[in-house]
Amino acid sequence: MLPRPAQSHVKTAVMVVHDLVATALAVLLTFWFRFTGSALDERLHALPLLLPPFLVLAGLVYARLRLYRTKWRFASLPDLAAIVRAASVLALALLVTDYVLVSADLYGFYFFGKIAIVLYWVLQIFLLGGARLAFRYLKYTRSRQSSARAATVPTLLLGRGSDIDVLLRAIESGSVKKLAPKGILSPRADEAGQMMRGVPVLGGFDDLEGVIARLAENGQPVRRLVATPSALEAEPDALVAQARRLGLPLVRVASLGEGAREAELAPLEIEDLLLRPTVAIDRPRLERFLAGRRVVVTGGGGSIGSEICLRALAFGAAEVLVLENSEPALHGILSHPLVLAAGARARGIIADIRDAERVRAVFEKFRPDYVFHAAALKQVPYLEQDWSEGIKTNVFGSINVADATVAAGARALVMISTDKAIEPVSQLGVTKRFAEMVAQARDAEQARLPGHPTRLVAVRFGNVLGSVGSVVPVFKAQIARGGPVTVTHPEMVRYFMTVREAADLVLTAASHADGEARALTEGASDQHAAVYVLKMGQPVRIRELAERMIRLAGFEPGEEIEIAYSGARPGERLNEILFAREEPRVSLDGIDGVMAARPVFADRARLEAWVARLAAAVEAGDRAAADAVFEAAIPHFRERGAGRAAFAASGEAAAGEAAPLPAAL
Repeated sequence: MLPRPAQSHVKTAVMVVHDLVATALAVLLTFWFRFTGSALDERLHALPLLLPPFLVLAGLVYARLRLYRTKWRFASLPDLAAIVRAASVLALALLVTDYVLVSADLYGFYFFGKIAIVLYWVLQIFLLGGARLAFRYLKYTRSRQSSARAATVPTLLLGRGSDIDVLLRAIESGSVKKLAPKGILSPRADEAGQMMRGVPVLGGFDDLEGVIARLAENGQPVRRLVATPSALEAEPDALVAQARRLGLPLVRVASLGEGAREAELAPLEIEDLLLRPTVAIDRPRLERFLAGRRVVVTGGGGSIGSEICLRALAFGAAEVLVLENSEPALHGILSHPLVLAAGARARGIIADIRDAERVRAVFEKFRPDYVFHAAALKQVPYLEQDWSEGIKTNVFGSINVADATVAAGARALVMISTDKAIEPVSQLGVTKRFAEMVAQARDAEQARLPGHPTRLVAVRFGNVLGSVGSVVPVFKAQIARGGPVTVTHPEMVRYFMTVREAADLVLTAASHADGEARALTEGASDQHAAVYVLKMGQPVRIRELAERMIRLAGFEPGEEIEIAYSGARPGERLNEILFAREEPRVSLDGIDGVMAARPVFADRARLEAWVARLAAAVEAGDRAAADAVFEAAIPHFRERGAGRAAFAASGEAAAGEAAPLPAAL
């Protein structure tokens, strides 16, 4: 069997040959239908002289209009439009040839004439488009028959028509298996009674129980409910409650809309029902930004880093290098189906960002265009206990990555930071804020260089659902144990975002920073964005979040599962802060859903002095000396003995027993 690239070339060659044969046939049929007798003989006699150069022209036109970018089994309206354009160009060429080179004034007759050229145009579109549509129909029929044979689970689909159409295409193509759609429920009243790809719309969500009963009476008992994203936007609690009463499993559609026939099913998680509508991203912008680029992701086996890897591949990155110091984490991301499907475009390497020479050598060999720095130590209690390890990784490791990025000539470095870096009160926050300052200093230095400077920016996250340490898994574990669910304060509010939103924010920030790099001029670095934050809508009250999760789990808060308040820890804020008071905001024209601020520190010499003092403090194991450096560098850092004791106590609780751990975000 031929290797996959060779098979692709053979298929393309077959398509080219077909189209050229169809073009010749269109010319012959035009003559046959339009002319008779001596007029036909005269034109057929001239055909060997006319046809070869015309076929060459046709081949060039087809290639220029990219008729072979889509496989015939996926032919669609854009491909038909390209065929119409190609036929129009060729018809125009015949018209010019006929009326300029072979005109009635020169030879006494028109070789084609206007009627024949119009006839040729129609025949050409029919022969090129008809073959593609026929091939697609045959593939579609075979696929539907195969899907019907494999369909073993009678299913009811829930969602708007646009989402359902993508899901049905995925079922027909075989990417979603074993589902046998028996009906559709749509939140839009105007879609009731319609048919979508042969499946009837049986009503709205309020009709769920009645539709299930009618289908069962007709000998089509439903065994599964599949909800698209649009089904979970309005009243997900009521939908979950109905599914629970009916005893039917409810699954959601993940990654809907990533392609014409892409859809994945996943278990419905509680966090899927807690969010505002997902922030829409500018997908074409990210595709243009990453297409053909080389990307490094440090900490690429973690929750955020792994999603960045997957999104970079989805948006067309030429190569993605996963840099990870954990062998199990590296194996986990490299074993992901999407990474395996990418083949040689994705590979991994074991390296520790603390090892400056190793990081520099890896970057120098790979020569990345963009670096996404997600490697870090992030758990507050452990960093309070092992403070020097946080400095080694979050500060010195970030410096190593920044230096290696600049040395390799990359276009941009995006550093993953945290909301705790704003007016920090913990070792996590202060080490991340110091790393942001390092990036801003390097960025200001690069701005003064000619050419395309390396941009160094930071992206701050708050609470990322699904990441290690998120409050939702803590609550779920506490509910599973029968409670109590521990909340620090009844008035505590926080923002939430999904892992995918976090990854898309990182990529969007990189695209904006890269665009700004082209406009940087001498001394203008303070006018550009240095820190990016996602617009996350309205914050969520943590007490209400806990109550809702308890109800979704089938219990009544306060009666069956208690909510306990442990009290806010020293320095913990009731309301989340997105930017520090001294950080001036920047307007991001053309980018929705993202906010940014300008840098507030770019003094490289002072930073290097502080870094040297930090290194000496870590070497001596002197935490007081390290805190003194942070207090000098970051005015809002207030780390007192009582605060450290409280953080250490929470660390001991986290290490010894999961349930008492407060939901401090």
